[in-house]
Amino acid sequence: MIVVMKPGSSQDAISRVTKRIEDAGLKAHISEGIEHTVIGVLGKVFPELRDSLELLPGVEQVIPVSKPYKLTSREFHPKDTIVKVDGVAIGGNEIVVMAGPCAIESEEQLLATAQAVKAAGATVLRGGAFKPRTSPYDFRGLGATGLEILAAVGKETKMPVITEVMAPHDVDLVARYVDILQIGARNMQNFILLDEVGKIKKPVLLKRGLSSTIQEWLLAAEYILNQGNENVILCERGIRTFETFTRNTMDISSIPVIEKASHLPIIADPSHATGKWYLVSPMALAAIAAGADGLLIEVHPNPDSALADGPQSLNFDGFRLLMSQLLLIAQARNRKLATPSAKTKP
Repeated sequence: MIVVMKPGSSQDAISRVTKRIEDAGLKAHISEGIEHTVIGVLGKVFPELRDSLELLPGVEQVIPVSKPYKLTSREFHPKDTIVKVDGVAIGGNEIVVMAGPCAIESEEQLLATAQAVKAAGATVLRGGAFKPRTSPYDFRGLGATGLEILAAVGKETKMPVITEVMAPHDVDLVARYVDILQIGARNMQNFILLDEVGKIKKPVLLKRGLSSTIQEWLLAAEYILNQGNENVILCERGIRTFETFTRNTMDISSIPVIEKASHLPIIADPSHATGKWYLVSPMALAAIAAGADGLLIEVHPNPDSALADGPQSLNFDGFRLLMSQLLLIAQARNRKLATPSAKTKP
């Protein structure tokens, strides 16, 4: 249920509505719009409450919400959410590109990649320190050492950094080193982990699960928002279907669907979606054409020798070419590419 206040409603009128909601044992979530203030009612709502709220001064209408997700819904929050991190705005008119290696192998490897992707126009540096792998015998990341390398390179190149956090007990550790915490596809429904990242204030990038519906994906984001962290970025990274030629099937349609259903920004990860380097650029361009707010791209100095996901990684030349092509698609959408920050990270 959402309560739409009349334009120009006083703070006293809004406070009376929230008090009535809270007195009923429910939670009120206030969203300030350009003309209206919208108050979301969270919890099990009884029909009598609607009648009670409609009688309060300043209330224009009370609208039932049938969707199981509330805080992620555009009905609750009509205005687009823009997630800001170290001078980069994700969800606005600028398209943000996050790029770097799947796994951090050494400081030299990460620094070379960071310098190359920033020169080409990337604004956020990605790099995996903890890597979930299908086989326990594959390279699983450098762990805490990788976090230290990522933070040091991010500071040197003046780029905000993103990496995956895999376990609830690692959230505080990872948050000390990075600007954005990533929840991988395998952990999309790790609800304890979602609760933990919801308790911090740093941005969280939530990837779609391997076989998750859009509703399940939005409900996973709901866990994070429900803990008080509103800085959530969604990431389409392909879903598992009957097709075996590609690593996954990239669901481009999810991008406009999310834009209609939710206020949260959405980016795309064509590297994991396709699993093949030569498909990364076409799917990246398609995602931006469909309305994505950014991209997550795997880039490696020498993909043939990469310790993780080499077949889906672009080399430096391939990434530069992609960035030049993205500019044209962005312009066609009346958008522009975000530019790398020149300021020094603290």
